[in-house]
Parts: sequence; C-alpha cells; structure tokens
Amino acid sequence: MPGPPSVLDTEQALCLDGITKVYRSASGDVTALDGVTLALEKGTFTAVMGPSGSGKSTLLQCAAGLDSPTSGRILVGGVEMNGVGEAELTKFRRGRIGFVFQHFNLLPTLSVLQNTTLPLRLAGKRIDRHQAVEVLTRVGLGSRLDHLPSQLSGGQQQRVAIARALVTRPQLVFADEPTGALDTRSAREVLGLLQEAVRIDGRTLVMVTHDPVAASYADQVLFLADGVLVGRLADPTAAGVAEWMTLLADEVAHRATAAGRV
Repeated sequence: MPGPPSVLDTEQALCLDGITKVYRSASGDVTALDGVTLALEKGTFTAVMGPSGSGKSTLLQCAAGLDSPTSGRILVGGVEMNGVGEAELTKFRRGRIGFVFQHFNLLPTLSVLQNTTLPLRLAGKRIDRHQAVEVLTRVGLGSRLDHLPSQLSGGQQQRVAIARALVTRPQLVFADEPTGALDTRSAREVLGLLQEAVRIDGRTLVMVTHDPVAASYADQVLFLADGVLVGRLADPTAAGVAEWMTLLADEVAHRATAAGRV
C-alpha cells in the first residue's frame, strides 16, 4: 500500500522534475507536457502563459496534485507527491495547497462565510471563525458574511474564492485564469489581492493567464509551447509580455506549417 508523500532535501516551494503528461486514446496519444523541469522559490509570484493547447492548464493541474503526470516528480515544499495513495494525496493538498478557479466554484446554497470555511470542514479541522472573518475582511467582504453567491458580483465571488484558498494558510496557491471572467476593475482588484498573498503572507503563487496585463503583476512569466518550457521573462511589463506572446504565436504557427499540420 502506498505510504505518505516522501520528504526530500530541498528549499524550493515547488519543483517539477522531468514532468511528462500523455493522454492516450484510440485515435492516438497526445503529449500535453514533454519533460517540464522548473523550480520556484518561496514567496514568489509566477505567471504561466502560452498559446492555446500549450499545456498551461495541464501543468497547473499536475503541479497542484489534481491530475497525475505520466512520468517525472513533483515536490511541494520538499515533499514528493507522486506515487502515494489518493487519501494521503487529498490530505496533503488540503494542508499545503490552495486553488483559485476561473469560475469561482462556490456552492450556491452556502453563505460567503460557509464557502470560505468549507476547506477546513472537509479537512476535519476546527473552524476558526475569527480567522475566516479576518481573511474575508482583508478581501473586502467583511460585511457580506451571510450573503449567498447569487447576491454577489463576479468580482466579489472571486474574492470569496481567494479567501477560501487562503483560509487554510497554504504554502502554495494556484490560480487558473482568475481574472478571465471579470471586468477590468474587478480583475485589477483581484490581482492586487493575489499580490498581497505573496508580499504580505509569504505565499508562493502560480497563475495561468492569457492576459499580458494580469501577467505583469507577477515576478516572472514562464512561457509554454507544445508542452515544453520555451522562455522566461523576469520583472514583466504588459508590453513585454504581449511582444513575447506575439513572437511565440508566430513561432508555433511556423512549426505547424513546417510539420504539415495546417
């Protein structure tokens, strides 16, 4: 029977070592990730970008323990997640990882406070109402504790999702297109809150986005193409990210043409 995740000697918040993900089907295999290796330091904010089908979401899902790689190792805070039982992996995720989804994933019949404390209930932990209210107050929802999701705007619902991801005090937070369903003002506010989680709380944040403006809030941007890491941009600006993405899209189109795929 698989045991708990194993601890290795590393100080990195997240380490991916030769991660490959292959989806197999009757019509043929599709390689979504092809030997991805990277290491992220604690207390950093990293954006992941790339053309459609580049493997961004697959990378996030595997790194967060929501999907299993075909090969390679994943370590969170020096603890290897691969090859353990589902129960141990679930316990590990609940204790160390937070996740912010694009479409919020709030339960419609639960209040703001109840949605926020749900990860604590699922983990069998004591509900610290004071702490939960404190987190919700920080994201601007201290006066909306008893409201249902349907009574909130999209930006407010995403704030609840951020509070839910932070309430367990995770080491690592993943965000999958967190501003994709928001207007410009709400997106800016949400990105500011994510920055605070890094700058003030010391969390490590990994965000998939297609938006150069959103990516400019990060410390660095990693670029994926055809399941391979092809570049890194430190201290990004929106203009710099947009230029990178344009060049990358042209390169991917050129490769597809050369391979006879278009």
